[in-house]
Amino acid sequence: MNAPIALFAYKRLDTLKRTVSALQQNVLARESDLFIFSDAAKTQADELAVNNIRDFLKTIEGFRSIRISEAKANQGLAKSIISGATEVLNSYDTVIVLEDDLAVSSNFLSFMNQCLSFYSNYPEVLSVSGYTMPMEVPEDYSYDVYAFPRVSSHGWATWKSKWVGIDWEIKDFDKFKQSATNRKDFRSHGSDLYRMLSRQMQGKIDSWAIRWQYHLYKEKLFTIYPTISKVENIGFGAGATHTTGFDRFTTKLDKSDSTAFQLLPNVASNKKIHEQFMDFYSVKSRGIAKLKQLIGVLR
Repeated sequence: MNAPIALFAYKRLDTLKRTVSALQQNVLARESDLFIFSDAAKTQADELAVNNIRDFLKTIEGFRSIRISEAKANQGLAKSIISGATEVLNSYDTVIVLEDDLAVSSNFLSFMNQCLSFYSNYPEVLSVSGYTMPMEVPEDYSYDVYAFPRVSSHGWATWKSKWVGIDWEIKDFDKFKQSATNRKDFRSHGSDLYRMLSRQMQGKIDSWAIRWQYHLYKEKLFTIYPTISKVENIGFGAGATHTTGFDRFTTKLDKSDSTAFQLLPNVASNKKIHEQFMDFYSVKSRGIAKLKQLIGVLR
């Protein structure tokens, strides 16, 4: 049985239409159940846009079944993702999650379902990502996936057994932050991580993903990534909530019609890919990206 899809929407009709259209092109779409979670308007100014979203949602076809949940009050993305994924996993063993600013390849569902099946009994694998950063695959690397100890929020999937019991409140944070070794270890999967976690705990941001990353770190787990991305972020631009202009996450989308993938049997980081991943999330690379984004805004 194919994993159900949880799609989260707010107010961007343009990107949502592209997300749905791309998803409908998947060969497994008509064999998949689609759960759509529509968040309510945060402000009166957003009410028309949200109403337009909900009108469009009622026209969607092309899936085995479609269920639409309309929030009566604004939850925000973090609460929506946690509660929505939990709701689906209360009835299913797996879930594939997409937001309304992600376009997928035509083999996205094939890839995600094969990985969910293959890695279901791997205790060290927390999730599957449909997205990969822009990277060069080593010439001597023969797999269509790689493993890295960091989660991704750009189209992902997980299992009920890996989702239940996560401490979303991070009750041990005060003890964790007192250790310089802990902070250094947490940053070893990306120079941006500890600052994000600290800001989350201070209430300055509201991120479900950084809390999920903390769980991965504590349990010493991995995410499985494709070597060629099955997802691209189309949310950068004038209508984006948090981002405009230059997008450092722009990556090459898989344009092949392949629906069978060579999966990694022994889950461990590949040295050459690991180095690229760490460079992508280094202070230097992130700084250069911010300058490019600023230049784009000023233009």
